[in-house]
Amino acid sequence: MANTAPKGWYDISVMIKQGMSYLKLDPVAPKIYRYSDANLGAPVTMTMLEIISHTATHLDTPLHFIPGGSTITDMPLDATIGPCRVIEIKDPKTIKVAELKQHNIKKGERLLFKTLNSPITYESPKFVEDYVYFEGEAAEYLADIGVRLVGLDNITIGDWRDEPNVVKTHRAFLEAGVYILEDCALGGVPAGEYELICLPIRIYHCDAAPCRAILRPLSK
Repeated sequence: MANTAPKGWYDISVMIKQGMSYLKLDPVAPKIYRYSDANLGAPVTMTMLEIISHTATHLDTPLHFIPGGSTITDMPLDATIGPCRVIEIKDPKTIKVAELKQHNIKKGERLLFKTLNSPITYESPKFVEDYVYFEGEAAEYLADIGVRLVGLDNITIGDWRDEPNVVKTHRAFLEAGVYILEDCALGGVPAGEYELICLPIRIYHCDAAPCRAILRPLSK
C-alpha cells in the first residue's frame, strides 16, 4: 500500500476493507461492498459499510464499559490531538508494570505502545489469537498516573481469552477518563516524541468510533 503521508509523518490507521481481520469476540465480520458502481453502468458509485464501532483503528470511550459513561459526542478534541510518545515494549507476552516504570511516564501524556504485534496482528487476513496485551495491573498503574490516552497495536488491549482481563484493563482506563486507541499500525514507527492527530468519526452518543490517526514529528 502506497504511503500517502508527508515525509517523516506516519499514518497509523489500519485500512478498512472487505476481508479484513476482526476480533474473534465481535458479533459480525466487517462487510464493505459497492451498493452501486459507475463502472458497471450505475449513475453513481456508492459504497456500503456494515461494521461495528470497534472496527480497525478506533477510539473507545467510557460508555463502552461504563453504564451512563461519556461518549464520542462528549469527547474533548484535545484527548486525541497533541503531543504523544511512542514507547516500544520489549516483553513478548504482556505489558507489565515493571517495564512501564523504565519510561518515566507522567500525568497527562498520550502514549502509544508498540509491541511485537506490529505489523503481524493488523496485517494478517485472519485474527491472530496470540498477541501482546496489557496486564490488569499495568492498566491500573497508567490510570493512577493520570495519562490522557493509551494506544496499542492490536484490535483490543486485553487478552481475548480472558474476560476478567478484558474487563479490568478497559475499566481501569475508562473509569479514570483515559481514552483507548486500539489497532494502531505502528510497524515502522520509531519510538519517540510525536504530535498525534486523531479524529474519530462523530457518531451520536456512540461508545467508540473508527479513526484516521496520524503521527507528525515534533518540531525541534
